[in-house]
Parts: sequence; structure tokens; C-alpha cells
Amino acid sequence: MSLILAALFILFLLMGLPIAFVIGASTMSALQLGSVPLMVVPQQMFAGINSFALVAVPMFILAGDIMAQGEISKRLVAFADSLFGFVKGGLSVVSVLAGMFFAAISGSGAATTAAVGASLVPELRRKGYDPASAAALIAASGTIGVVIPPSVPIIIYAVIAQESVEKLFLSGFIPGIAMGLGLIAVALVQGHRRAYPSGTAFSLRTIGRTLLSASWGLMAPLIILGGIFSGIFTPSEAAVIAVDYAILVSFFVYRDLTLRGFYQIVMRAGVTTAVILFVIAASSVLSWALASWQVPNAIAGFALSLSGNVYVLLLLIMLLILITGVFLETASALIILTPMLLPLAAQMGIGTVHFGIIIVVGLAIGMVTPPVAINLFVASTTASIPLERIARAVIPYLLVLIAVYLIIAFVPLAF
Repeated sequence: MSLILAALFILFLLMGLPIAFVIGASTMSALQLGSVPLMVVPQQMFAGINSFALVAVPMFILAGDIMAQGEISKRLVAFADSLFGFVKGGLSVVSVLAGMFFAAISGSGAATTAAVGASLVPELRRKGYDPASAAALIAASGTIGVVIPPSVPIIIYAVIAQESVEKLFLSGFIPGIAMGLGLIAVALVQGHRRAYPSGTAFSLRTIGRTLLSASWGLMAPLIILGGIFSGIFTPSEAAVIAVDYAILVSFFVYRDLTLRGFYQIVMRAGVTTAVILFVIAASSVLSWALASWQVPNAIAGFALSLSGNVYVLLLLIMLLILITGVFLETASALIILTPMLLPLAAQMGIGTVHFGIIIVVGLAIGMVTPPVAINLFVASTTASIPLERIARAVIPYLLVLIAVYLIIAFVPLAF
């Protein structure tokens, strides 16, 4: 039955069906052939999304979209520019720093890429930076958006693995910062090789002015994450507070959001949420079927029979995660891989929190690895540059992200 399920999954995927329909149709067909009552399907779909923690998903998506559209993202970019714009190729460094700042607000890689790209791409062009390389760096920086908390994929993993969202959030800081530092290193080397110009001259007055201007945006992660880690509110409650804060700042402080614009943002966030929850619901049926057929145990047994070396097995798991991230969207890949690989990770002595960071970072790298590279598509649209040029330019950033990924997996400093 597992082989039939895999064959149907590949067939429907090659037919170009949306991933949620691929998962649902292949699982239902396999269950029908296995004479399993189809009443199981709606039961498992409902059970899969019947979790209070998932309330945070639409709320963080909405908060990120609101902040990406207005002055908050622009002022964060201006603050980052005042700090490091004076360095040769400093705007590249600013791209990464702005991505890290926005990552602590949005929880979405695509939203981070769109927000930073819209603010920085015109200035990068004007200063003579290579447009494709600049857009590729912004897309690579967007991967940090799902690692530094709050993070939508981390919340989804926490629900599947029945692990603490707070612990996973806390463990996302060091990997996210490491990814940012790796990208900054590459950006600085390229800045010197290509003789990029320096940006804004260093000035304490400018830093103070931009810090004051961006203070409302900088306060958002402090309120959200501070409230979570202090125990004042849960991650789901924090997501709602993030939306309230974004609305208050956008409507009444910066006054850059109209009712019409807000309506469009809500509708877009609703569509995105519906897609994610549909994928989660369909994948819950798939996970139930795989568990019923003892597939995770079989995979664990097969992997352990290949090698008794934990490091070799971990490399194989990481390779599988990277390959899956290349072809599947992050949420669906996460929901499919977690139930299958988590038992194997447990037998290898890898903690649930550490494994969560490994799988989220690996799938985040897939966001800039064609063909299914959502961040590259967003950067291509934002910068009006052909996807093929950005895909070539992203290679050095992709290599450094993979190097950081290896460090995260084999040097579990925060776990």
C-alpha cells in the first residue's frame, strides 16, 4: 500500500495538481484500494487542524503582510542603513540586516523578501549594484524569516511533533543569526571584489534619528517575543497581539494604511491561510495512513541498517530534507517529512527541538533553490529581473547557507 501511495503521489504531482490535492487524492485512493473506510478522511482532516496553536498561523501571516506594506519595513531598512551603510558594499549588508529585523516580525520568508526587496531594490540599482546579485541576496536573506521567531513553519512543526513552541522559538535565534552572518560575509567579499560604493556616511545623529523613526517597528518583536518568553501570553495570543499592534501602528502612528488596503491585505492573508490549513488537513490523513502502515518504523529500520554511524545517517536525513525542499512548498514538505523522520531522529539520539531546527532550516534553504523557490519568484517580481538570472546569482549565497546548515546540525549549541 505504501508503494501504491508513493506511485500515486508522484503521478498526481507530475500532472501538475496543487500539492494539497496531490496529498489528498493519493492518500484517499490508496485508502480506498486498501478497503479502509473513507470516514477516516474527514475525521483525520479535522483532527489535524483542531489545534489552538494553529491560531497563530493566520495571525502572524496577517501581521507580517500589514507590516510589509507600509512604513514599518522602510524605516527598519533606513535604520539598518545608518548602522552599516558606510561599509564598501554596505547596502548588501543592509539587505541582510533588514531581512533579520523583519524576520523577527513576520514569520514568513516570502513576506520578508517582499518587504526588504520593495524598499531596497531601487536604491541598489541607483548605487550601481548588480541587480540580479542584489535580488538573490535579498531572497537568501528571506530564508531567515522562517528561522528567527516568530516562525510559521516552526509553529506547524511544534503541532506535529507535540513540542513546545516556546522552546523551538528560543532555539531559532542562534541558527538565524548564523545564517545572517554567513550571508553578510559573502556580501562583504563581493562588495570589495566588485568595488561597490559606500552608502550612508556613519553618523551618530543619523543613527539616533533612524532609530527613533524605526522604534515602533523595533518594538514589535520585543513585545511579541518578550511576552511569549516571559509567560505573559501564549504564542497564539502573541500572534493576535502582533496583528493588533500592526493595525494600531499602521493606521494611527504612521497612517500609511487605508481601509481599502487593509481589506486587500486581509483577503490575501485569508487565501494564504486557507491554502496552508488545507495542506495541513490533507497531510494529516497522509500521516495517519503512513503510521497505520508502520512506514516511519520501516524507514527508521532501513536507515539504521544502512549504517550505524549517526553522522552518516544525519547527512542522509539532511540530504533528503534539502531535496524535498527543492520540489515541495515548505509547509507541505514539513508535514510530510516530520512524521516519517522524527522516529528515526529519536532513535539516533537527536532531540525533538534540535531536529525541528534542522528540518525547518533545511526546508528554508529550499525557498531559494529552483524549481520551487518561492523567495526567488518574489524577488524576481519585486526587482523585475528574469528568474534565470537570479537563480544563477544565488549560488554563492546558497553554498554559504548549506555550510551554516551543516554547522547547525552537527554543532547543536542551542539545543
